[in-house]
Parts: sequence; C-alpha cells; structure tokens
Amino acid sequence: MKLALVQQMATNDRRVNRETGLGAVQRAASQGANVVCFAELAFDPFYPQEPATPETLALAEPVPGPTTDAFAKLATDLGVVIVLNVFERDGDHTYDTSPVIDADGTLLGKTRMVHITDYDCFHEQGYYAPGNCGAPVYDTAYGRIGVAICYDRHYPEYMRALALNGAQLVVVPQAGAIGEWPDGLFEAELRVASFQNGYYSALCNRVGPEPKVTFAGQSFVCDPAGNVIAQAGEGADEILLCEIDLTKVESSHAAKLFLRDRRPELYGDWLS
Repeated sequence: MKLALVQQMATNDRRVNRETGLGAVQRAASQGANVVCFAELAFDPFYPQEPATPETLALAEPVPGPTTDAFAKLATDLGVVIVLNVFERDGDHTYDTSPVIDADGTLLGKTRMVHITDYDCFHEQGYYAPGNCGAPVYDTAYGRIGVAICYDRHYPEYMRALALNGAQLVVVPQAGAIGEWPDGLFEAELRVASFQNGYYSALCNRVGPEPKVTFAGQSFVCDPAGNVIAQAGEGADEILLCEIDLTKVESSHAAKLFLRDRRPELYGDWLS
C-alpha cells in the first residue's frame, strides 16, 4: 500500500480548501498513492481557536454532503481510498468527524472524535458532541483502516480498541501547534501505540499560521515495530508519501505476543 498524508494550509473559504484538497488527491494518485488522508478540519479554518457561537456552529455540514460527495466521485475516478475530516452536523449536534471513502466511492462510514478537550485556543467542548460511533475499523480495498481523531490518540484504551477491531493502519487527523509538545512526544506516543498494538499509525497534522495558533505540520508514519518511517516538514504544504507493508502487521510483536497474551478477565473492571 502507498499512503499519502496531505498537510495543507486552510483559507477561510471551504470551497477553495476543498478544491485544493481534490487537487492534492489527484497529485498523490498520480504518484501511486492508494490511500489519501487529510488533517483535522482540513477544509476549514480551525474554528475552536475561539469559543463557539451560533454563527460558527451553523457552518457544520452533513455527512454525506458536499465534501464527501466531491471526494467520493474522485475516489471512484482514481480508485483510491480517502480519509477525510470535517465539521459535521447531524440534527441538533455537531461533531469532529472523519468519513472514510472506499476506492469505489462508497462512503463506508464515519468516525467521530470520542474524547473532547477544552483549553485556551482549543475550545472544543463548545463545538463537538462526544462521538457515538465507537472505534470502527473499515475494510477498504487496500486494508483495514481505523481512525483516532486528534485527542483520541492520548487514550490507550481507544488505541487498543482499534487493534482489537482489526486495524492494520490507524490514521490520526490532528491539529497540533508548533511547540505544543516538546522533545518529540507526539512521535513517541504513536511509536508506542504502534508497537503495543501491532499496526501502522499515520498522523496527518494541520499546518500554517492562523489567528491564534500556528500549526506545525510534520506529519509522520510509524510502523508496527514503533519506528518512524516517514516525516513531512514543518510549516509548509506537503504531500507525504510512504510505502507500507501490511504483512508486517501479522508478524509484529503485538500480533504474535501482546494481543495473544492479554488477560481481559482480570482488568476489564479496572477500565470502567
């Protein structure tokens, strides 16, 4: 499988951002990408820099809707799997949502961010209801893909749930600022998750300056042994391409040992 992570700066115009993203999918596919992934709220400004207002909440879009429809058509034309992230409205609630589109254009489903944070410049509890879709894994044309949206990656129980549900690749759409975590902690966290759970992880980060936050970029991919095998640059638009070998999932330490030797009957109550 050839994976592409698209880190692109966002303007205030969703239509322009969406067109930029569609062009990125075309460029990635022309370079052999089978799976193309986007960062958190890739086609919008990062609204949670400011507390939510009725006006910003009204900008949420349905899934399926205009964004998923446009990318589904392109997925069909190019034969690629696409993992998006959008500001979703469903009835009276809004969510941080990653729709997953298969290579034939089918919307396989959507993952909603489960854990919602709130602090300065990340006023997310006013924007997002907690996700209610669980930790789904999608059986795509190129492998079994799970999604951990931004803050969810901090929860080992969520990352383990994706492994137990059969993920070979976990995509992490993120909005991470420059200097938010020092000394490579983002990388260390997903290196450990990949090693403990025996899957590839791919963090696709926002990039560029916005009114209150400058997002770092530096998207990266980890293999099931916990090695960073590809990384994008800081502060610039980039399509990070990475070849991944899914046979390494089946031969990982987690597949051969860690998952086999679990004792959930002993610690199930500890996690409640």
